[in-house]
Amino acid sequence: MRRLSLLLLLIPPALTGCKVASPASRMGEAGLAVPSLWSATREARAGVDDDWVAHMGSAQLKVLVAEALAYNPDLKIAAARVDQARTLVKSALGVMRPSLEAESTGDRAQRNFVGFPLPGAGNGVITTQSEQFGLNFTANWELDVWGRYRAGAGAAVANAQSAEQDARAARAAIAAQTARAWFALLEANEQVDLAVDAIRILEQTEDSLLQNFRTGAGAEMPNLSAQLRLARSDVAAARAARAQREEAQGQAARALEILLGRYPRGDRRRGERLPVLTATPPAGLPSELLLRRPDILAAERRFATQGMRQKEARRAVWPSLKLTASAGASSSALRDVLNSDFGIWSLGARVFEPILSGGRIQAEITKRNAEEAEALAALQKTVLAAFGEVENALEAGQHLRIREDALAEATRLASEADAAAREVFRGGAGDGGAAALTVLASQQRVVQSRSALATIRRLRLDNRVALHLALGGDFSAH
Repeated sequence: MRRLSLLLLLIPPALTGCKVASPASRMGEAGLAVPSLWSATREARAGVDDDWVAHMGSAQLKVLVAEALAYNPDLKIAAARVDQARTLVKSALGVMRPSLEAESTGDRAQRNFVGFPLPGAGNGVITTQSEQFGLNFTANWELDVWGRYRAGAGAAVANAQSAEQDARAARAAIAAQTARAWFALLEANEQVDLAVDAIRILEQTEDSLLQNFRTGAGAEMPNLSAQLRLARSDVAAARAARAQREEAQGQAARALEILLGRYPRGDRRRGERLPVLTATPPAGLPSELLLRRPDILAAERRFATQGMRQKEARRAVWPSLKLTASAGASSSALRDVLNSDFGIWSLGARVFEPILSGGRIQAEITKRNAEEAEALAALQKTVLAAFGEVENALEAGQHLRIREDALAEATRLASEADAAAREVFRGGAGDGGAAALTVLASQQRVVQSRSALATIRRLRLDNRVALHLALGGDFSAH
């Protein structure tokens, strides 16, 4: 069996030559001009925040993001896809390595020879029985002379890297979705509280008008009956608004629970208020986006994958060289199959050259060329969309801040106007009917401005999350 030993010794050196490096970056082939500064702002040149979850002003948010990263089903799907892609790399590398098969055989046969005139043949039929046992090892190795299989393995490596970047993008997206869902729930809680306060305030005005109506103040206020109905209408509308906001509150709670991988029970999580943004928004430089955003890196890896697939298809037109070797033993006695005296062996080489393929090889090349062009266009689209997301988030942040300041001022003035109108109405000075209408109008203004202020504060938080996501900002949930 010495030949078999030599055959086995040849395999480890062959395996060491099957390592495939990651395909080089093709980001430079995207052909897009990158500005030196973001056009929407000149602020925040310090760079991207690497721990933005902890800097959003909500202590509970960090805990929720960690839970979502651990249990969200979408992340489990992304992780499974990474495992699948890594397995494809092993499969692609396996094509480049020698294969070794072992086969053992055992046969027992009986043969009849009819018509031989031999003594003792009886009816002229001679019967013989035979046994044959064998043990054989076969090795096959197709040499990757032109690098076709290396190109295929490189494509598998780049594909696995794109899956890893997709998983990173999924983690960032889940962190952002969790933050938005948490802020939506906090705003819903505040909106319900505001609705409860609105009902209480409007009921007080209704009670005051009702008391005036019962005490006979209608002579001084001819429209008191109509004003009382307006007050009651405002109370009813406020109760309807409260029911609507409680419905939205439950939906926000369930959306958060689904992201966390929990059963959507609708736990309202009362207690925490919407945080206030104080930090300067991050920005960094546009060129950094190409190296940070996982979706851009994934698109570039898919472009690199198609480049290697194209190379693989083009090299299929060259001849292939396959080496074969076998060693074993064959004997009519089972005890002799391990005896080298009964050994058999063979060595061979085959060269395959495609001559006529019915256009299949050229069609495959054309297909791979089109797939590479598609991947390039997808990369360019991803980069442009990423730049657009950052520019939109930066500009929206400025306008949202202005809107919040204006709404805060409007809320302050409406509250002061409401307090003054109430004082006039309670004091009975001037036209009582006009005073009542002023109170009703001022109360509605206060209710609306407070609700709008809570919404704009949540929108600013959402926009800041969108900016972190657009910039490819990392996050730490520990």
